[in-house]
Amino acid sequence: MSAPPIRILGVDPGLRNMGWGVIEAQGSRLAFLACGSLRSRSDLSLAERLRTLHEGLARVIAELRPHEAAVEETFVNADPQSALKLGQARGVALLAPALAGLPVAEYAANLIKKTVTGNGHAEKPQIGLMVKFLLPRSDAGTPDAADALAVALTHAQLRASRALAQAAAARAR
Repeated sequence: MSAPPIRILGVDPGLRNMGWGVIEAQGSRLAFLACGSLRSRSDLSLAERLRTLHEGLARVIAELRPHEAAVEETFVNADPQSALKLGQARGVALLAPALAGLPVAEYAANLIKKTVTGNGHAEKPQIGLMVKFLLPRSDAGTPDAADALAVALTHAQLRASRALAQAAAARAR
């Protein structure tokens, strides 16, 4: 008897465009469910932009009902102001699934690239091609949506090893 499928939400945080993707994983079988990009208008205040992203992500969670979520860690930007704004958008990406009661994992960009393409320094087009190869029915219309699916794929691949590590740590306490 196999374990039931796990629905995974992947999120690629961004203030202008926040990518999201949902897959289903059952053992080594992966299935594409949906993906997209949430956009915030640059003419709105930061608070309004963050609210727009939160409402959009909360809507995705309510409609697609994932069991777990994974978020890409922030890439360090040379511009402190841009890094701070991206960090605030990332906070939304972490908060929305947490408020819905989902466990949330975080993965470094290089780990996501390495897991999906085999190259920790892969470019966006290569990630998009590998996502399409691994999820042939996927229809990522934007690089942000493809990146979010890559986050979900990474979580599907690494979630078992994370669970084993957490169980070992709990036994050691």
